[in-house]
Amino acid sequence: MTKEANIQTQYAPKQQAFLLTRHLNDRHNNDLQRNGHNNSKASPNQNDTILSYWAWTPQGIVKLNIEQQKPHFFIEQQDHSKAISLFNKLNLTFEGKFLELTTFENRPTVVFYFSRLATKNKAVQALMSADIITFESDIRLQDRYLIERNIQANFDFIGIPQSRQGFTEYHQVKLKSVEHHADKLHPDFKVVSLDIECSMQGELFSIGLHSYGSSKKPHSQTESSETLTEPLNLVIMIGAPDQANSTTDDPELQAKVDAMEIQWVKDEYQLLMALEHHIQLFDPDIIIGWNVINFDFQLLIKRAKKLNLTLRLGRELSSIHWRDSRTENNQGFVTLPGRLVIDGIDSLKTATYHFESFSLENVSRTLLQRGKDTEDVDNRVEHILHDFEHNKLKLAAYNLEDCRLVSDIFDHTQLLDFMILRSQITGLELDKVGGSVAAFTNLYLPKLHRAGYIAPNLPPDGGLASPGGYVMNSLPGFYKNVLVLDFKSLYPSIIRTFKIDPMGLIEGLKHPDNAIPGFKGGWFDREKHFLPDIITSLWQQRDQAKRDQDAPRSQAIKIIMNSFYGVLGSGGCRFYDTRLASSITMRGHQIMTQTAEWIEQQSYQGRNHQVIYGDTDSTFVLLDESLSQQEAKAIGHSLATYINQQWRDYLQSHFHLSCHLEIEFENHYSRFLMPTIRGSEAGSKKRYAGLIKENDQERMVYKGLETVRTDWTELAREFQHELYQKVFHDCPEPELIAFIKHRVNQVSEGLLDHKLIYRKRLRRPLREYIKNIPPHVKAARKADEINQAKGLPLQYQYKGWISYLITIGGAEPEEYLVSPIDYNHYIEKQLQPIAEGILPMIGLDFGRILDQQMDLF
Repeated sequence: MTKEANIQTQYAPKQQAFLLTRHLNDRHNNDLQRNGHNNSKASPNQNDTILSYWAWTPQGIVKLNIEQQKPHFFIEQQDHSKAISLFNKLNLTFEGKFLELTTFENRPTVVFYFSRLATKNKAVQALMSADIITFESDIRLQDRYLIERNIQANFDFIGIPQSRQGFTEYHQVKLKSVEHHADKLHPDFKVVSLDIECSMQGELFSIGLHSYGSSKKPHSQTESSETLTEPLNLVIMIGAPDQANSTTDDPELQAKVDAMEIQWVKDEYQLLMALEHHIQLFDPDIIIGWNVINFDFQLLIKRAKKLNLTLRLGRELSSIHWRDSRTENNQGFVTLPGRLVIDGIDSLKTATYHFESFSLENVSRTLLQRGKDTEDVDNRVEHILHDFEHNKLKLAAYNLEDCRLVSDIFDHTQLLDFMILRSQITGLELDKVGGSVAAFTNLYLPKLHRAGYIAPNLPPDGGLASPGGYVMNSLPGFYKNVLVLDFKSLYPSIIRTFKIDPMGLIEGLKHPDNAIPGFKGGWFDREKHFLPDIITSLWQQRDQAKRDQDAPRSQAIKIIMNSFYGVLGSGGCRFYDTRLASSITMRGHQIMTQTAEWIEQQSYQGRNHQVIYGDTDSTFVLLDESLSQQEAKAIGHSLATYINQQWRDYLQSHFHLSCHLEIEFENHYSRFLMPTIRGSEAGSKKRYAGLIKENDQERMVYKGLETVRTDWTELAREFQHELYQKVFHDCPEPELIAFIKHRVNQVSEGLLDHKLIYRKRLRRPLREYIKNIPPHVKAARKADEINQAKGLPLQYQYKGWISYLITIGGAEPEEYLVSPIDYNHYIEKQLQPIAEGILPMIGLDFGRILDQQMDLF
């Protein structure tokens, strides 16, 4: 791509931008040895590290270059002389500087700067070999630059511009944070949904591209409205128009073909070159897809490598880069300078969506009420191969519909809005999966440095487990009139109230006489802390988002706030300390226990309330069953007011603290079931069902029961829902018994075979299951043995999902069922456990019902 030589020498006016991608580049000049720990400034030509940030602006895409940045890290001053000796022996260029910053152990530190990243990494390795501990050496310079300036996704910048084709490049750039949410940009990204079709061996057939979001605005100041890119509804297909026939006798298929563009190419090489051409031409900011990184892009890169082709899909014609994960989850990472690749599955999980299956078919059916453009989803691989050979137009329609489904899911769930807001709040990269630890570090580290501390390292042993949330022993039974009182964001409230904070712990331990007591030896300073204020700010932003009915922002803030407890208790976080997490969870135990005591001291019309269960932040209160719904709700609101006042008084008198705990009346269950543990008379935990009635409407709530679990069959889930509906609505006993007998008969007679399928994930490669071989693994092995015998590709060797049934010959895959189904298994292992969870509560016994049925034969 040619460059336009329009170089200015003055700074352009300040602009605001939204960060896309971040990069660090090392020039390969020879290091010049400099003396020891002198603090002289390096000349620009000696400093070879450049930071480059690609960003979106209302005026167009920009590339921002920040020169003369120095990778660095810290060590304790006591190791200073030894470090310098090591660096000199290795002939490294460096400069050292004594600091007023200390470690959490209150030891003074020194910082070492290097002209290149490679030099810094060599220094870290040398120090590790000499048993000298480095601090913050794992923080990437391109991240640190933003963190130190409190820059999240939005920022202001100035620089000297230079026009390029399709973007503007800036040099001598200076960045500044944008403080107020109201002042921040909400970018109008150009987005492309990408999907590939291929054989089981990975041979590419076609690539679909569908534009989602803005496609009408220019991406650079030099682009005119006459050259704007048209929306994409494109399939690039190997083949020829005369081979595929450009028309079809199917009017529905013809309508789909007429609404798309098909580009025919000769082979895989031309297919990949066409993909590169269209990506560069359309110039998207974001590429989305379904498992798009670990399937589509991974396969594209493999096929390109096989063809000795470098895919140039990034901006400035930069090549795509693949990096394997260091963990065992087979996740990889894709880097495209100037563009983001965002996976739909990972994004939905980050936004806390839950589905029985995250397949595109299931999620689109659930959210959009439509699915893949094929008659047989389960055998679509065979159909794809057949259509590629005999009906390419049909395959093109199928390919593009998958792209559209992903686009529509993103639109329906406002996923990009959620990811944008999360990035604006925390500074996380837009395509970051998870990222709770990184979000905490981004927000906390600059405040810590300004307070005179450097961050600790990860715990060497991975950290000790902290106590979990409070779970009370339940009182099993089938009840009327049960209230649920729920603490609003309990753990963030505890952090705010009791000043739980990493630096606050260090400061509190210095002066425990005036500190707030925690648990496991923790003490927290009343004034010197940051996390309580961060939580307070997020809390206020969420309240405002709720008032503005801004659901994506509210959800993003909720997830961020609630993640901070987990971060402090995670060995993967540099601020981990068991005293931090324990002072949150154990305080939660104390709060829940005390709350239950206060509730049980209250009464209505001479009868004391009874707490029958408590779970993390929820308390379940049994009232007199004779009370009306209106009376029960009035008691719920009254109890919430009473408990809140009790906590305000208690915290002021015992700790001299303002209270940020707030309990709310959440639900009234007209009927409520707390089952027993199977085979025991003890009450279960985290398992219950309840009936809520509201304004002539009612709904069943299930927690931890079979109807909400994906490892039970459709038969079990439907049976439980129907049985509970009947019991909760006082169905007459003869009718209830007749229903149970009828369902057992249907199973025995083979009328419900289609509902007997188990579906379970293979979480490890098949070869790794050695000692304990569960049924789904046995079924998967049988399936691949048959696949191998038939000369078909093996499907279950490397994780995935398996659908199977239990037969008299054991577990067998659904697609290769050879033995009769073991109906007794489904009656005894699916229907009976569900029935025994509720029937004893109303004086019935499943076994006796079946015995009565057998007596009839």
